[in-house]
Amino acid sequence: MDNRSEVSEFLSSRRANVTPEQVGLPTGTNRRVKGLRRNEVATLAGVSIEYYTRIERGSISGVSPEILDALAKALRLDEAERAHLFDLAHAASPVARPPRRRNPKTWAAHQSLQWVLDAITAGPAFVRNGRMDILAVNPLARAFYKDVYDMPGQPPNIARHAFLDARARDFYPDWELFAEINVAILRTEASRDPHNKDLHDLIGELSTRSADFRRLWSAHNVRHHGAGSKTFHHPIVGEITLAYEGLEMAAEPGLTLTIYAAEPGTGSEQALRLLASWAATEYAAHITDPTTKKSADH
Repeated sequence: MDNRSEVSEFLSSRRANVTPEQVGLPTGTNRRVKGLRRNEVATLAGVSIEYYTRIERGSISGVSPEILDALAKALRLDEAERAHLFDLAHAASPVARPPRRRNPKTWAAHQSLQWVLDAITAGPAFVRNGRMDILAVNPLARAFYKDVYDMPGQPPNIARHAFLDARARDFYPDWELFAEINVAILRTEASRDPHNKDLHDLIGELSTRSADFRRLWSAHNVRHHGAGSKTFHHPIVGEITLAYEGLEMAAEPGLTLTIYAAEPGTGSEQALRLLASWAATEYAAHITDPTTKKSADH
């Protein structure tokens, strides 16, 4: 991924999102650009127009944290956008070290992590990376994301399911919002780890095969995805609304543990119980199936 292009497109897109009124500047009647002009951003950030122009053209290596912070304030960046700008600057540094990477095809949860996941029985719990690969799950999460696991190719990937599996349009009633979140997470990861070939391969695949992905990717939106609620339409139990918490794993930097939970006493809680019962039946059928390599004696 071309860091200079990423910097240029990100800054110009953020500049276009800020109106003069938002930063206390006169609107005027002869504006040819959407949002702020370069000279206005430079003035707000306290730098020369020449310097800001070089930065917006991609020359961000060596820019001080103070200047980056001033630009973030001038462009009214939120927390995720500000972090993204700093990630882009870090990636441009000739001495930048890549983050720790794991092969999603071979990485496995250590035993105690799997115990923790399995101990969560009231809701789906899973570990993912920034590429949206599902790396470890409890039984309820495996059942919850059954369609993701049914797709060909490994490891199971939430973003690939969202854009390349027609069933995702039913699974996510607000598909557009979910798709935007997926793309924002992938772009955030791409700035954090710009030389990750597996990530670039996924982005290339989705860009080639999905016009919706290309449209959303071009918006250069980023976000932190920590907590909230979502409504799903599961193929087994129907509509279900779940709260979620995403927890960064201190012992495994770059991985996120996500836990879903239903509001007590609601139909969604009953749906999770039904899904857990279905999952237990499916698992029992699988381990006693003579066509598999496993058996109930193991």
